[in-house]
Amino acid sequence: MSKKKKIIVLSCMVLLLAVTAVFNFVLSGKTNTDDDLVASTAYFAEYKTERSQSRSEQLVQLNEIIASSDDSAAKDEALNLKLKLTGIIEDELLLETLIESRGYEDAVVSIGLTSDNINVIVKDADFTQDDAIVIYTILAEEVNANPENVTIVPIA
Repeated sequence: MSKKKKIIVLSCMVLLLAVTAVFNFVLSGKTNTDDDLVASTAYFAEYKTERSQSRSEQLVQLNEIIASSDDSAAKDEALNLKLKLTGIIEDELLLETLIESRGYEDAVVSIGLTSDNINVIVKDADFTQDDAIVIYTILAEEVNANPENVTIVPIA
């Protein structure tokens, strides 16, 4: 398998992981109990850990391609992808911090590597339209997000 295909497959796997996590949590339909509070707190921590591990693996693979590739086009593509991935990681962390600074207990932001989609999962029992506007505003100001590409999932 070529290095370009490996990069594409790895990117798709990360995206599928994020989508699966969101669907799993949204479709679970649990009520707000102490067990759910612990589960949702664990969910955020687990998601961030898995995302960090996945991104680290992607960066390692890109570094290997950059270091070992004789093909300058493949090397340039891997370098560009690494720069984009690094920027996405920084943007996700910044957005999570800004959202949490607005009083939300926890937040996870997932920015698409191959698309303009941004998924936000926020812990808020009383999520309203005003809350969505606050989050959309943060995304628009910081990463020029288009509201059509943003999905916000509140979790109690």
